[in-house]
Amino acid sequence: MPIAKDVQLGPGALIFHPDLVNLYGCSIGDGTKIGTFVEIQKNAAIGRNCKISSHAFICEGVTIEDGVFVGHGVMFTNDPYPRAVNADGSLQSAADWIVVPTRVKACASIGSNATILCGIEIGKGALVGAGAVVTKNVPDYAIVAGVPAKIVGDTREKCSVDSNK
Repeated sequence: MPIAKDVQLGPGALIFHPDLVNLYGCSIGDGTKIGTFVEIQKNAAIGRNCKISSHAFICEGVTIEDGVFVGHGVMFTNDPYPRAVNADGSLQSAADWIVVPTRVKACASIGSNATILCGIEIGKGALVGAGAVVTKNVPDYAIVAGVPAKIVGDTREKCSVDSNK
């Protein structure tokens, strides 16, 4: 079953194609929309009124606050040095690594195909450009783009409205 029984779904959460997602051990906030082919792993938390677009991968240890947009194909990581085996050649198990948490603060937006390395905090209202690789914390309201992502602007400058026009 693509949506495990241990998933906590808030009221009004919408999963567009429940048979084409993989959700287990996670929490999804009120009013959040989940697209097709999304995986959200155990111990990940999605806030209220978020939009998670198709093909996104949100792994264990990721916390997404309220009002966040996650674009198509966004990938999160939770291990800075992933390995299949230990030094002696034995397969690694859950006991061989520690999840490194990541937080996306309220009202941030992450563009399609961005990759977010573990241990990162993306600030409130920040914007991550499509295809960016985020290797460092992103300040509140910053616009970042590139590989590795660098600050290229401020969302407060892009969202101002002149009511006299």
